[in-house]
Amino acid sequence: MAKKAVATLQTGSESKKHAKCIKMVKSPKTGAYIFQEEIVLNDDVKEFFA
Repeated sequence: MAKKAVATLQTGSESKKHAKCIKMVKSPKTGAYIFQEEIVLNDDVKEFFA
């Protein structure tokens, strides 16, 4: 199932510096995969996925 990021944070030129990142993480309790979502600065995107 695809997730659509809604651009509700766009208020001026400051909003262009943020990105919504979604990564799939395996849960340590159940072993099932869950989605972890965060809104991070564009400079920190690689750190989020590392």
